[in-house]
Amino acid sequence: MSIRAYQTASARSEDPRSTEYRLFGQVTRALMSAKDAGPYEISKRADALDWNRRVWTALAADCSGEGNKLPQGLRASIISLAIFVSKETSLAIRGEGDIDFLIEINRTIMQGLAPNAG
Repeated sequence: MSIRAYQTASARSEDPRSTEYRLFGQVTRALMSAKDAGPYEISKRADALDWNRRVWTALAADCSGEGNKLPQGLRASIISLAIFVSKETSLAIRGEGDIDFLIEINRTIMQGLAPNAG
C-alpha cells in the first residue's frame, strides 16, 4: 500500500478530534521550523504564520455556524482566541511579535484534543 493510500484511508477513519489534533501538530511544526529559519527565509516564516492564521480563521468560522454542536461558551472562547491569534500573527509577520507564543497556544489546544484528554 502506498503512503498516499495509507494517508487517505487514515484520514477517512479518524474522528474529527484526531483530525484537528493532527492539523495542529502539522501547523505547529511549521511554526517551529519557521522560528528556527534564518533571517533570509522570510517567506518560510510568512507561510507558516499565514497557515496558522487560516487554521484559526476556519475554526472561528466553524464555531460561528449554527450547526456547530460545541457549547456556546466554548464556541465563544474559540472565536475570541482566533481573533487574538490573528492579531498576534500580524505582529509576528511584522517582526514585532513572538512565534513562541503562538506555538504555545497551539500546544495547549493540542493537549485538550489529545486522545487521552477525554
